[in-house]
Amino acid sequence: MVETTPPAQKQTPEKTMNRWIIVIGGILIQLALGAIYAWSAFTTPLQGTATAPSDFGFTKTETQAIFSAGLLFFAIFTIIGGRLQLKYGPMKVALLGGVLLGLGYILASFTGANFMGKLLSIGMIAGSGIGLAYVVPIATGVKWFPDKKGLVSGLAVAGFGFGAFIWILIANPPSILGFNGLITQYTVAIVDRAFLIYGIAFLVLVILGSLVMKNPPAGWKPKGWTPPAADATGKKTTMNCKPREMCTKKEFYLLWTMFFIGALAGLMVIGNVQNFAKSPTDGFTAYGFGAQEAVDFAVLGAAICLPIFNGAGRIIWGQISDKIGRRKALLSMFLFQGVMMVIFFYTTTNPYFFYIVAALIGFNFGGNFALFPAACADSFGAENLGLNYGFIFTSYGIGGIAGPLLAGYVQDAQMSFLFAFLPAAVMCFIAAGLAIIYRETTLKAA
Repeated sequence: MVETTPPAQKQTPEKTMNRWIIVIGGILIQLALGAIYAWSAFTTPLQGTATAPSDFGFTKTETQAIFSAGLLFFAIFTIIGGRLQLKYGPMKVALLGGVLLGLGYILASFTGANFMGKLLSIGMIAGSGIGLAYVVPIATGVKWFPDKKGLVSGLAVAGFGFGAFIWILIANPPSILGFNGLITQYTVAIVDRAFLIYGIAFLVLVILGSLVMKNPPAGWKPKGWTPPAADATGKKTTMNCKPREMCTKKEFYLLWTMFFIGALAGLMVIGNVQNFAKSPTDGFTAYGFGAQEAVDFAVLGAAICLPIFNGAGRIIWGQISDKIGRRKALLSMFLFQGVMMVIFFYTTTNPYFFYIVAALIGFNFGGNFALFPAACADSFGAENLGLNYGFIFTSYGIGGIAGPLLAGYVQDAQMSFLFAFLPAAVMCFIAAGLAIIYRETTLKAA
């Protein structure tokens, strides 16, 4: 008789794949999803300038509306993606998200100068795909790394920030780098070709990354790691809430509000950094720099400084929070961001000052995406993180509407950017106060 291995013996820790492969796959996925933060590369081609008119002729508010729609559908579909993961597993959900993201940009390449076509394809379809795929590497990674939740949350989404750097540089590099990007003229044919190329690239990257998105076997834990034990009163130090139970706890509302503020401030800058640098009243030209210099400074800040430090902030803030705790990390991050939002308005007097502060704003903004999923897992457990974090992430979508549209309205009304940056700074200081109230671990009777 041929002996067979009992099923229970096939799922031993020795038989599982190397858990760092999950991180690599997650980075590939997030590189593609970072397309949404590369939107500033398309705002000028869609809007045009006084010296270089665009075939599209979109207003600043219209370009920000596309960006905000993408952020809103991104946030909504994180909840749907979390639910689908529980039923169909992470691999299939990531694949579906990649198809929608790629399809959205490919469809955008056929819509020409039609604003509603771009809003539907990039804002709604591609944004939905980003939401479905985004939560997969986070939820899967935390299950494989219960001993390094902050670090792996940061690594899992680091590609999102670095992706923006890559896609902006490919589309619209600064002239001082000496090479042309995909968008050499603001014509429909050239800009839509860039959308097509990006759609295909996004599709390939997410498909490759999704192939390794698998949950660990039931009961698996890292070698040498012991789960938190019950405390002396018989209460567990962690819990596994479902969304209905999570929404009854104040920690949920504190995290939601803080994330809303962090998203509002960061996305206001990401969506408008180039417009700010090129503003005739607040930008570099107002302080004696030439128009081409202002363009180069804007692209360098948006394409290199901000996205690189955005990606780095996700990793570093995650590590910091593992050492000092999520509460102290949130407090420090929001205080830092509030100060930077005030200072940023005064940076267009010196390009190096502009680069440094843009980088620090990106660094702090990136920290949101390491700290909040880790805090969600701390407070409500890792078992339902994909679904629970989706509910918290809705704050990002609402902040993504409020921040960029406020800045867009300020510009179209010919007001100073100070009327956008200063309210965002005040809100960051309020978020720091909420971080003091927040408690990292919710206790539940065993």
